[in-house]
Amino acid sequence: MALYDAVSDLSLEIEDVSLARRERDTSSGFTRVSTVISLSGASEEGRGEDVTYEAADHDALLEAGPPDLAGEYTIAEFSERLDDLELFPEGPSRPDFVQYRRWGFESAALDIALRQADTDLASELDREYEPVRFIASTRLGEPPTFDRIERFLENDPDLAFKLDPTSEWDEALIERLAETGAVRVVDLKGQYEGTEVDQAPDPDLYERVIEGLSEAVIEDPALTSDTRPVLEGHEERVSWDATIHGLTDVESLPWEPNWLNIKPSRFGSIESLFETIEFCDEHDITMYGGGQFELDVGRGQIQAIASLFYPDSANDVAPGAYNDPEIPDGLPTSPLSPPAEHDGFRW
Repeated sequence: MALYDAVSDLSLEIEDVSLARRERDTSSGFTRVSTVISLSGASEEGRGEDVTYEAADHDALLEAGPPDLAGEYTIAEFSERLDDLELFPEGPSRPDFVQYRRWGFESAALDIALRQADTDLASELDREYEPVRFIASTRLGEPPTFDRIERFLENDPDLAFKLDPTSEWDEALIERLAETGAVRVVDLKGQYEGTEVDQAPDPDLYERVIEGLSEAVIEDPALTSDTRPVLEGHEERVSWDATIHGLTDVESLPWEPNWLNIKPSRFGSIESLFETIEFCDEHDITMYGGGQFELDVGRGQIQAIASLFYPDSANDVAPGAYNDPEIPDGLPTSPLSPPAEHDGFRW
């Protein structure tokens, strides 16, 4: 793996580990909590963000305190060290949270290793940061209306969207969305279980969305005896997200995908993320970045990954203000330019 090989031998020295809680209300109707993980040593600090969704899991970690990670490592050795640690003092609320927290530590390790080497991720990978095109990911309320889309377009008439259809979406709403020509991805949430955003398989909704938004990528449909016939002939438009935690999951999909939503935190490790990105490049699978309501350094890190590997795609990596319940004036517009200073694994 050429990508991972380029960073796996980077050395890092850790003297101290600290944790900080972040909290913010979101447009999806829940309060987002995350934990910023800071690794310090040799006069440098590396930061990552744990995007585990349950506040109780963050609170338990903060109460228990950070793990003892003092020592000298390579990136590969640090990853192996995490294999031996229990990062959830009381066990995770959901199995996939293990990857989210691990990514927080691995991204912090990559950040400090690059900083201690006085370099940045683009340089180590022999790539350049490119301007990142982004789309706005949003839900349309209960009951769903066009209001939030209209407000966004008032701020930026060229903005595109990733939307979460629900069974309450009627043909009139879908027709109005189609008239904008701005819907790039529709996330059917059919692969989610036990979350606040689950959407039960609904063949009537699938048909309305597939036909009414005929240019949009169809993300995470549930494949059931009722929905499969509706999707037949549209497989090339289907993308996957919630089930993708590594290359094995990609290879296990029901058909070879044309599209894939890359959420770095789902992969847990840098090695797994880079392995999957390389596979997608080799197999002409179009990637686009996915966000998880990051509140701190994690948002810039997913923007950096998008900048390096899929800058012109339908990236759900908009600046954090796009996730606020009330849409402010003067939001940044797409594309995002790389920052003048981008040492380490930061944006």
